[in-house]
Parts: sequence; structure tokens; C-alpha cells
Amino acid sequence: MKAKVHVTLKRGVLDPQGKAIAHALNSLGFDEVLEVRQGKVIELDLRETPPDQVQARLDAMCRALLANTVIEDYRIEL
Repeated sequence: MKAKVHVTLKRGVLDPQGKAIAHALNSLGFDEVLEVRQGKVIELDLRETPPDQVQARLDAMCRALLANTVIEDYRIEL
């Protein structure tokens, strides 16, 4: 089973890397870019897990290690 976890900074949290990317894109002539928020994608290959448990296990992984829930949001994709 494969899963992807998308981790992004919460709204209101400063994103200096996003600002740097937006500035660089503007400097390259991409004036339509107003704001960039950057994040990360974590791909997981999982052993077969009962469907009623997989979401809870992935949520536990995110809260324990994959995301800093104080400043980051995450979304799980199976």
C-alpha cells in the first residue's frame, strides 16, 4: 500500500522559503506569482494494513514525527 503525506505551514506562519521562491520567480519574469507557500511530500510504502486502521496509523505517524502540528498542517492521500 502506498500513502503520501502533504505537509504545509499553517496560514499565518511566516514562510521565508516561500517568499524567496516568489521573489526569484518574479525576478525571472513570472510577474503573475503573488505568493508562494512551500511544503513537503512524504511518500510511504506500507505493509498491507486493515482499511479501518490505516488512516489512524498514518495520523499517529504524522503527529509523532512527520509534521510539527504546532506550525504545520498535513493531509494524507492513499
